[in-house]
Amino acid sequence: MQFLKNTFFLSESDAVMLYRYVFLHNIDVITFIAIIIFLVVLLRFSISWFTKYFDEISDGMDRLVWESNDEIILSSELDFMEKKLNQIKSNLEKQKKAALDAEQRKNDLVVYLAHDLKTPLTSVIGYLSLLDEAPDMPLDQKAKYVSITLEKAYRLEQLINEFFEITRFNLQTIVLNKEKINLLFMLQQMADEFYPMLTPQGKRISVNVPDGLTLWGDADKLARVFNNILKNAIAYSYENSVIDISAIKQDENIFITFTNKGNPIPQAKLDTIFEKFYRLDSARSTNTGGAGLGLAIAKEIVNVHNGTISVESNTENTKFIVKLPQ
Repeated sequence: MQFLKNTFFLSESDAVMLYRYVFLHNIDVITFIAIIIFLVVLLRFSISWFTKYFDEISDGMDRLVWESNDEIILSSELDFMEKKLNQIKSNLEKQKKAALDAEQRKNDLVVYLAHDLKTPLTSVIGYLSLLDEAPDMPLDQKAKYVSITLEKAYRLEQLINEFFEITRFNLQTIVLNKEKINLLFMLQQMADEFYPMLTPQGKRISVNVPDGLTLWGDADKLARVFNNILKNAIAYSYENSVIDISAIKQDENIFITFTNKGNPIPQAKLDTIFEKFYRLDSARSTNTGGAGLGLAIAKEIVNVHNGTISVESNTENTKFIVKLPQ
């Protein structure tokens, strides 16, 4: 009332009449107008609030692709979004690093392969040239050169076969011809086949597998797995040491363990040892080194058998463990 009296210079009675006439008879309209004004103010504030946070989120998303290790920082109200964006950024960085590492391994492999192919190929050409230029060469010397040439040719064949093998596994669905396998018989036969390779280095293979232990799988492909693991164990074991092969049954699975004594494998290499185009030792010679695909092939075969393959290494020994359903 006082406001009406002072503003419009009304008497007490006139101010009361005006209040009753204008405000009390139009309370719904006045309330509606007040609500509209409140909603307009609220909408403007909300738009400003949302615009601010949308700008922050947009800026954070832009920073996902920045070449920076800095964390994305948003307002405290957007803490959940900040954590999500930083998680995405971390995953993208890991994927990028993995891609770069894989590309580097491929590039390294090209260098290794060029060297591995060039060395035996040069020897083959060299010895064949000697045989061609000296037809009257003594028979014992000729036999020696032919033997060396044949050995180098086999080495070339081995490298080429490795590449064909991994390509076949990558491009085709692996079809398994499963049968009942006598594990002791398979592993003992394989150990005997490696005897000529082991003897000059004073190494031997000990097979400790229960008689009658069998599993259901593709014999040819699993033989390839065990062969690749054994080759690796022989190549990296100490001279005059024993390579142990053991197998046990636990529940419905069979665990086959290959143990050799040699220099420990660093943890960083344990994480990538089953990847394609990977070599445990980049300095290995042409005579002992493969193309870096043997363990990758082994993993592919074990996976299609619904099994797993893992490796453990310490200062005492290195173990490759193959788990297969019986």
